[in-house]
Amino acid sequence: MPSEVAERADFSTIRYAQCWEDADILVSALEPGPGKTCLSIASAGDNTLALLARSPERVLALDLSRAQLACVELRVAAYRCLEHYELLQLVGSSPCKERHGLYQRCRTYLSTDVQSFWDQRNSLIEQGIGSIGKFERYFRIFRTYVLPLIHSRTVISNLLETKPHDARLSFYEDCWNNKRWKFLFQLFFSRQVMSALGRSPAFFRYVEGSVAERILLRTRYAMTELDPAVNPYLQWILTGTHHNVLPFALREENFESIRHNLDRLEWRCSSIEDALDRGERFDCFNLSDIFEYMSEDSYERLLRRLVSRSNPGARLAYWNMLAPRGRPKSMAALLDPLEELSTTLFAEDKAFFYSAFVVERVR
Repeated sequence: MPSEVAERADFSTIRYAQCWEDADILVSALEPGPGKTCLSIASAGDNTLALLARSPERVLALDLSRAQLACVELRVAAYRCLEHYELLQLVGSSPCKERHGLYQRCRTYLSTDVQSFWDQRNSLIEQGIGSIGKFERYFRIFRTYVLPLIHSRTVISNLLETKPHDARLSFYEDCWNNKRWKFLFQLFFSRQVMSALGRSPAFFRYVEGSVAERILLRTRYAMTELDPAVNPYLQWILTGTHHNVLPFALREENFESIRHNLDRLEWRCSSIEDALDRGERFDCFNLSDIFEYMSEDSYERLLRRLVSRSNPGARLAYWNMLAPRGRPKSMAALLDPLEELSTTLFAEDKAFFYSAFVVERVR
């Protein structure tokens, strides 16, 4: 079965060097665990690895991009042979003067093709492997050239300090939300600029209305309703590193369980449609935001295929960024929206770009 997005987007380069989706809410939504089989969109590998922390029977990671799968394979090698603090150095969450040496230790665990892929990218490795995707470069341009026109380093540091809710609101309105912030944010995160520098234009095919306005509202939420001081995604966007504020897969308390379960992970260069043709069945689906890039008809067709390859009670989790997707009424007999859980988890979502988080359960 053909994939709609595969026909329109370029998957030849590293688009995402990190997963920009909150694994905390993903793990809570899917409840992976012993005896369960998970299908996961690979991306850079972080959220797929996060599922391993709960010791499922098996995790199958899929991606249309061999470059993204090279990111997954290097991360798996890093979990195998590095210590936790060294993993953070390789990613770029911690400073390091010799990342190439860390890579050489990981290299032994890579397939020949992936060794060749990374050997040609030594200069990128030295930057930290979490910073080398197109999306991360987009944020680096914003951080380096746009943000200094709006706020000083002191103001940025102040934003990232722990404050009570009322103080966050006051700081945002009185210090952060000035005219330059609103104007330059809406310019830089417009559909046109984001298509040129951050995401493929194909990913906006089914999006209506202002992209920047919606992202601005979600950014305000992340800076006021949530605590910026404990938000790894906001920390990286504004400072270029995680400091001590880490996403799920990089936290020390999850490191050993992920390492212990690495042999339960398999990855394939495949569309999700082709993978489902093999007839395997799953209990958990991390679908990232793949439906964002599909027409409503294509979305429903794939959703039906997913249900047909689900064990009873299987859970599906996915994000909407700008194109609304959720179980169609025609599938009411097959799939139950877990609306209360979805709403509760979305309210905690630290990866704040998205407009909705959807959790559904197969009947």
